[in-house]
Amino acid sequence: MTTDQQSPDELSEFADLLRDEQQFPARGSGVDPQVRRARRRRGWIITAVVFALLFGTVGGYVGWALTAPVAAPARVSRAPAAPVPEAASLALPATGASAISVAGGDPYLGPTASGIWATSGTDEPRAIASITKLITALVVLDAKPLADAADPGPTITFDKADHDLYDKYYVMGATIAAMPTGSTMSLRDALATMLIPSASNYAEAVSTWAFGSQGAFVSATRRWLAAHGLVGTTIVEPTGISASNTSTPSDLIALGRLAAAHPAIAQIVATPALSLPGPGGMSNTNSLLGVDGITGLKTGNLGENSYNLLYTATLDVGAAEPLSVIGVALGGATRQSVNADVVRTLDSIRAGFQQVPLVARGFEVGSYSTPWGSTARVIVADDASIFTWSDTPITVAMDTMTPKTYEDGELVGSITWTAGPNTTSVALEIDGSIIPPTEWWRLTHPSKLGTK
Repeated sequence: MTTDQQSPDELSEFADLLRDEQQFPARGSGVDPQVRRARRRRGWIITAVVFALLFGTVGGYVGWALTAPVAAPARVSRAPAAPVPEAASLALPATGASAISVAGGDPYLGPTASGIWATSGTDEPRAIASITKLITALVVLDAKPLADAADPGPTITFDKADHDLYDKYYVMGATIAAMPTGSTMSLRDALATMLIPSASNYAEAVSTWAFGSQGAFVSATRRWLAAHGLVGTTIVEPTGISASNTSTPSDLIALGRLAAAHPAIAQIVATPALSLPGPGGMSNTNSLLGVDGITGLKTGNLGENSYNLLYTATLDVGAAEPLSVIGVALGGATRQSVNADVVRTLDSIRAGFQQVPLVARGFEVGSYSTPWGSTARVIVADDASIFTWSDTPITVAMDTMTPKTYEDGELVGSITWTAGPNTTSVALEIDGSIIPPTEWWRLTHPSKLGTK
């Protein structure tokens, strides 16, 4: 800081006046009183000018210091680290072979999920046993279609040859249902008796009724398989009692889609129990219906180490819509072991979807500071989490803006996390307020003033 100074001549003249006053202090000393008064007046004027200049300079500095701009608060920010979710462990059967398809899961599980997402074992043909009856039903309905799921279709009259099938399959150890000679049944009910308790005598009777002979049925089945691209499947008879009826896990997934898309079949295979005139009360061989979201389709076995299950399931995993699963397990040791394997697989899929915590309200992601010592924090305004599958990578992006007031609660940006198809955002706010500098600080820190 500088102040204006008087010239040496002005100060010297003022000093001379004072000396004159000291040399001639008394009245009547010979100095003309008018001259003396003029000199005194001139001295006071010079003194006033000096002090005016001095105080004017000081006042100008004070005014500047109290109004000069100061630098904006300095910001330091640091986005929180993205968490790494725990990887899912998909539980597929350790024996035999399996495959699973998850419709609606592509955004989470990858673009192949709705095709064949996961497998175990090989994709070689294996005996499918009574899963054959699903193919028989689809081939018959291709030739004798129903209008809708509730349409009973044409009426079938069973003759003595049909009745004799009861004894034939009883001797073979297959599942059977009563079929009195001369009794009648709608096509839909006959298919239900074939699929729900897995009655083999109904499979042969209905397929012969539809095509006239077993030879014609087998030929029609081969054409149907070829038309649907099921090149890994071989069918030689309609029941599955022959080990020559084989298919691959990938073909069976495709078969499951076809069966689940057919209204009548989908409704039949989802029925836990049924009672009809003739066969009487029947229970579905698929004891997992209604368990873990399982909705259908068909069991099959030819004894130990040949237990199979082709199934559909609806999985509520916490996503916007439930997932639709088609799966198959082939070559299980027992019915119980196959069921346990399927339940474990579905449970492991559910467990792999998770709500991952991201940040808690109040977490500090930055701060503001000033040269005069006023500070404030930048914090997350709310808790945040994100829904994702397994260890899908999570990315984080922070967007901030310059505050207008630097006051407590002012919103100053946001953080966004992304995982697969989902994003979660949370606002950032100021915790605390930036207080303006005091007048004293301004007056005593001129070097910090005048910048923005």
